[in-house]
Amino acid sequence: MSLKTRAILVVVIGTVMGLSLSLGGRFLSAETPPTEEELAWQNARLFAEVMERVKQDYVEPIDDADLLESAIRGMVSDLDPHSEYLDAEEYRDIRISTTGSYTGVGIEVAEVDGEVRVITPIEGSPAARSGIRSGDQIIAVDGLAVEPRGMQQTIELMRGTAGTLVTVTVWREDEAILHEMRREIVRVASVYHELLQPSFGYVRVSQFSETTARELSRAIDDMQDENHGLLDGMILDLRNNPGGVLDAAVDVSDLFLDAGVIVTADGRTPDARFSRSAHRGDVLDGASLVILVNNGSASASEIVAGALQDHGRATVIGTSTFGKGLVQTVMPLSRGRAIKLTTSRYYTPSGDSIHETGITPDVYVEDTPGYPVLSLTGYVDREGDTQLSEALDRLQRRGIMHSNAQ
Repeated sequence: MSLKTRAILVVVIGTVMGLSLSLGGRFLSAETPPTEEELAWQNARLFAEVMERVKQDYVEPIDDADLLESAIRGMVSDLDPHSEYLDAEEYRDIRISTTGSYTGVGIEVAEVDGEVRVITPIEGSPAARSGIRSGDQIIAVDGLAVEPRGMQQTIELMRGTAGTLVTVTVWREDEAILHEMRREIVRVASVYHELLQPSFGYVRVSQFSETTARELSRAIDDMQDENHGLLDGMILDLRNNPGGVLDAAVDVSDLFLDAGVIVTADGRTPDARFSRSAHRGDVLDGASLVILVNNGSASASEIVAGALQDHGRATVIGTSTFGKGLVQTVMPLSRGRAIKLTTSRYYTPSGDSIHETGITPDVYVEDTPGYPVLSLTGYVDREGDTQLSEALDRLQRRGIMHSNAQ
């Protein structure tokens, strides 16, 4: 830490302790309980005392800046499980997940038995063009060996400025293969789609980013083109979808509704109190819709499932959802940092809060281990995936009933 920073810290702590001590006599002599201001100074004094003890007596020396950042993290994270302080790197990762793009080589990776494995190269990315394959083990980036369980470090090494070179070495079939690539802006898809015969569509949404509604609309258009006409029904798979951008959930819900409230929210500030409603226009033109959910479906996923269930627009199949009915707002701070703070509670169109209770499915079907495949490019198993099988069966039965009614 610089002398200037240390001097500022000493002045701040000294001022806090001095004022706290000056008020201490009032605390001891006062017959009435201390005021809110006096309690604040008591806590400030306690903070200064604890910080000084840690600096002097902890088994290892700790940098003042690290100690203060830890205090800030603790202050925010203690509010609830979803509020947190974000350093510059963490804030950048949040922006990547919400905007649906980043600068890198375009590899979806996972940690398998301590090794960093390629799940799939993103279509059209530098990694895909260079020949990296699903199942490859990444063993080095720019000559730096990948440490066991070093997935996060590997991801950071592959990211960088657009146009710069990076070499990724993979292990495949007892051979080390070096791939040299040039980093570029990679668009991260959040939607996978497949046409299930006869004329039933399947769409899986992995998370809700700013581009999800557009991706979903294009996916439906593609399936209708492939079907040479409107779909008879569609399955929207939100299993293991942790959520994301609230407005994206609203826009996705709006694709299937002609009118009505989608979600309402209530908080302390005017911006935290709002209501979102649907606009006329159903992309499926009233065709049957089934939503798949499980305990991994949270937040924005629950907004979509709750809105379409409450309006009778979709049948929800699976298990109860996670139950996260809180809205977080990311607030930028200085030097690229931010805090993610819970600012609202949201409610389904019926006025229910699903926080810590979740969405109850219309049809309960237990999870099948291993489904859905976490990779968006994973195949759809119509028989082994019991929840998907039930959804498809329901669509087929409705198609038969509709045909008989005519």
